[in-house]
Amino acid sequence: MYTPPKIERFNQNVLSKYHIYNSVFITLPFDAIDNTGVLLPLFAEVCETGFKKGWNPNQIFDHFSEKYLDDQSEENKISLMFRFIQYVERQVVLFDAIEDAAFPVVNNLEGKGSLRYIKERADSEDVLNELKSLLQDFSVRTVLTAHPTQFYPGSVLGIITDLTEAIRQNNLFVIKQLLSQLGKTPFIKKEKPTPFDEAVSLIWYLENVFYQTAGEMVHYLQNNIFKGKEINNPIINFGFWPGGDRDGNPFVTNEITLKVADRLRTSILKCYYNDIRDLKRKLTFYGVDSFIAEIEVKLYRSVFYSTGEIFINLDEFKSTLEQIKTVIINEHQSLYLNELEALINKVNLFGFYFATLDIRQNSKIHDAVFTDIVEKDSKNKTQIFPENYSNISEEEKMKVLGTIKTNLNPDDFQDETQSTLSSIHAIKTIQEKNGEFGSNRYIISNNESALNVIEALTLFRLSGWENPTVDIVPLFEVIDDLKKADKIMEQLYTDENYAKHLKSRGNKQTVMLGFSDGTKDGGYLMANWSIYKAKQTISAMSRKYGIKVIFFDGRGGPPARGGGKTHKFYASLGPEIENKEIQVTIQGQTISSNFGTMDSCRFNLENLLTAGVANQLFDKNKNKLSENEIHILDELAEIGFKKYLDFKNHPKFIPYLEHMSTLKYYAKANIGSRPAKRNQSEKLDFSALRAIPFVGSWSQLKQNVPGFFGVGSALKHFEETNQWDKIKDLYDHSLFFKTLLENSMMSLAKSFLPLTAYMKEDPEFGDFWQIISDEFTETKRLLLKIAGHTELMENYPDGKASILMREHIVLPLLVIQQYALLKIKELNKQENPDEELVKVYEKLVTRSLFGNTNASRNSA
Repeated sequence: MYTPPKIERFNQNVLSKYHIYNSVFITLPFDAIDNTGVLLPLFAEVCETGFKKGWNPNQIFDHFSEKYLDDQSEENKISLMFRFIQYVERQVVLFDAIEDAAFPVVNNLEGKGSLRYIKERADSEDVLNELKSLLQDFSVRTVLTAHPTQFYPGSVLGIITDLTEAIRQNNLFVIKQLLSQLGKTPFIKKEKPTPFDEAVSLIWYLENVFYQTAGEMVHYLQNNIFKGKEINNPIINFGFWPGGDRDGNPFVTNEITLKVADRLRTSILKCYYNDIRDLKRKLTFYGVDSFIAEIEVKLYRSVFYSTGEIFINLDEFKSTLEQIKTVIINEHQSLYLNELEALINKVNLFGFYFATLDIRQNSKIHDAVFTDIVEKDSKNKTQIFPENYSNISEEEKMKVLGTIKTNLNPDDFQDETQSTLSSIHAIKTIQEKNGEFGSNRYIISNNESALNVIEALTLFRLSGWENPTVDIVPLFEVIDDLKKADKIMEQLYTDENYAKHLKSRGNKQTVMLGFSDGTKDGGYLMANWSIYKAKQTISAMSRKYGIKVIFFDGRGGPPARGGGKTHKFYASLGPEIENKEIQVTIQGQTISSNFGTMDSCRFNLENLLTAGVANQLFDKNKNKLSENEIHILDELAEIGFKKYLDFKNHPKFIPYLEHMSTLKYYAKANIGSRPAKRNQSEKLDFSALRAIPFVGSWSQLKQNVPGFFGVGSALKHFEETNQWDKIKDLYDHSLFFKTLLENSMMSLAKSFLPLTAYMKEDPEFGDFWQIISDEFTETKRLLLKIAGHTELMENYPDGKASILMREHIVLPLLVIQQYALLKIKELNKQENPDEELVKVYEKLVTRSLFGNTNASRNSA
């Protein structure tokens, strides 16, 4: 039977259906929707032809108004723009749902990257035993974070889920109902969500997607690779940041942390309860039914009683399931054994915690906390610290901290010190209720030294927890810290007290590396290459001291934040990099787009898992970089870094973001609980600016600077010095380099410089805009040259088609956003600006953020 190419399947099952169902919108019974639905395509056409003619957003909208609007009053124009925004937002939802519905048709779920593929390849190459051995010591951990890149409220996410199912069934009646519901459902959050609200939203994915998908994957491995034997390794597990990530978020309190942990436990017990109820209908025979009934009652009471008491512990639950299994095998011919084992696998995966709640805090906060504690100690003469502690060297401080044991009362302190000490007690409480894996990692962002790690460990000993069952995880983010990370780890490995702690943790050390802030600090090439080299040097240092190092990658959605074809990066790691576990953050729209349905979740989890396995089993030495290749990458990174540094240090860099982008509007969008900046000063400080609004602002401008700036200049150097063959060979032979450049191509494909071309005439920012345009043009030219393509993303036609359609849908929003920004400037230049009108246009800008970001799916 003929299987159409992927792009053909995409066109048939996504584009064609979108055009059909989009036409349904106009038939829905909404006020003014028929007028909006008729005018919007006309406006989109004017936008496209206007940009071809070199018009600016003002000219485009004015031309449209003159040609198609009878009432050209400002009030009517504004009303129409808001209606356009509402309409386009819902078009994006429709496209999302259609793509989700078509996912298993467009993508081959059993193809390369699947568990089936890796099993069959191991069979054909006669390395099945090696695969088994590897899986006993390999795992993937996806960590759900609530970073504010998701603009859909929970009610809309629910509609997308239902709409996806209706589209799969081609049920036009239900589709029309859901589109009607969508039209009446607000997309706007009137208030910022609390961290607990964010946690509840993400727990939905754990309950409805990850629980079943991860369980099925492990069950497949058990049946097909381990031949029914239990796998003594949690191959797939999950982390969780909402309610635990304190870095720059004053709204994450210890009360919230404990409340989220309780919700995670209750949620997993509810999942078990539902599975037990299903099993109860099948396991109706003697010697089993009473066990099942007893478990059902205890789980019910644990989930639905408001006291928070747990009426069955994990060991009892597991042992009872094993008893049932024995009876089924010995007395009932293994009837329904497969279903029971599927539940046992889930219990082994999720315990009573569901996902590990990570606690994260900034090293600068720790510094302030220790200063406060030391000052109070000196004032009260409690002699916990030496009198001269504040004046001794870092090495001496590390020695002193290794000997400290006390039990401070958090209530004796105030503000950050009280909160930080209380967070240690919160971890202990969570472990008592949910088990150790409920919360056993403390992450230090902005980690700059070994002392930062020792201080974090000492917080536990200051709280009366002498041998904490917690891993201390340094997070290296900026380029300078990445370069010295291996030396910092050596200081820790050779510190007597820290080495003792590591031994108690199985001589395992997790190190987190931040792509988002790395790119913001050093540009695309330098950040990615610095992280790669940091992994090499930290791996070598860890092997030297007999430590198993685990890398935890803080990746965002777009290539500028470590996203893109993530699994290809893990497949490209050479043998010098430890890769026994893949740990990665997923956030915002990346959660809903890559893991939002059972099919997409399975596809992406399997791709991550098999990327790591294949790298170690089949391709490890293949991906080793030669000394010459390393030298070329060093040179490329340095050239790109210098170009980006000059750009970042340009006197117009910060003013451009402040006055020409949507940066300041992110804080008004109410999409996340965290503030947009790490401090609340009026002046925009680059170091305090968060990576998400930074990258997102460039994305709203359709310039995507963080994903390409410096790449063209670096490649051009090799072209101009007659070394192009070196670059081409590197691209052809290094999967790491090829993936790096392919992801940059995605950033370019999602850029559209004609939108802001009017800025080149701006007396203040014209030259700065031209710098961006020139680098974009050179990068595009040279990326096409090295790939041998005529168009961006030529080798991913379905991905390219998806991007083109999404960009087409939101083009009117982009024009409205720029039009509103221009109007705001125009009004503010007047002697007596109309403040109310300014606020209306500012609301237009804020509202336009939603659809633009959601359409990109990985834009922030």
